[in-house]
Amino acid sequence: MRIFDSHIHMTSRTTDDYAAMATAGVRALVEPAFWLGQPRTGVGSFTDYFDSLLGWEPYRASQFGIRHHCALALNPKEANDPRVTGVLDLLPRYLAKDGVVAVGEIGYDSMTPAEDEAFARQLELALRHDLPVLVHTPHRDKAVGTRRTLDVVRESGIDPARVVVDHLTEATVGMVAESGCWMGFSVYPRTKMSEERMVRILSRHGVERMLVNSAADWGHSDPLKTRATADAMLAAGFHDDDVDRVMWRNPVSFYAQSGRLVLEPADDAAGFAAPAAYAGNSLARGGE
Repeated sequence: MRIFDSHIHMTSRTTDDYAAMATAGVRALVEPAFWLGQPRTGVGSFTDYFDSLLGWEPYRASQFGIRHHCALALNPKEANDPRVTGVLDLLPRYLAKDGVVAVGEIGYDSMTPAEDEAFARQLELALRHDLPVLVHTPHRDKAVGTRRTLDVVRESGIDPARVVVDHLTEATVGMVAESGCWMGFSVYPRTKMSEERMVRILSRHGVERMLVNSAADWGHSDPLKTRATADAMLAAGFHDDDVDRVMWRNPVSFYAQSGRLVLEPADDAAGFAAPAAYAGNSLARGGE
């Protein structure tokens, strides 16, 4: 089984997680920029973070044969903090880099005017850089937030086929399906979506334009939920081809629109040369 986790925050995971994911069949992933669990205090912290997503995390993933890509953005939660809104001016030079396969996560958290502005500006950046978009829907008032999200996407002029609207539930999947956007689902141990519910959604709505991810952030989460969902699909009677479509071919099709997707097997620890930025680092050499 081959798995492409279309949305996972490996910054919050350990190397043991990478090893378990590789064993479970994960061969590639996309890590979107997100909130780090506490407020950042300045734009410089985003510079360090973006550099890590383009250097250190791909190196960590490569040691386990996993291809790491990223999506970069000012996330919705921090769009409300005036100390970091300058990230919107920083983004253009990062969105031009190899390894960046989308603009994301963008969208809404509390649906404030500041989030409106950041959302619209970053959709413009996606159009300018010819990149697909990963959209976060709010955890509160999800149906209202998803409708508002689709309105903003429509007003931007971006092709809905280049947008995935994530964190969907039974209450929001229908409206996104009708919009022409891709549908994303984050499967969690306790919240958002379970593998059993995901199987029921796939049974009802089909497998076209469906992306399943683990998100696996700082909270109670599980980077193996993609594999658990795949196994649940097979147990429910889905064919191997359906599983491969949802877990591999769909995310490949979506992110390939960036023109930057690399899917050849990553080098293992023995054969991989650490990026120049880490060549002199004791961690890159395997030291403490």
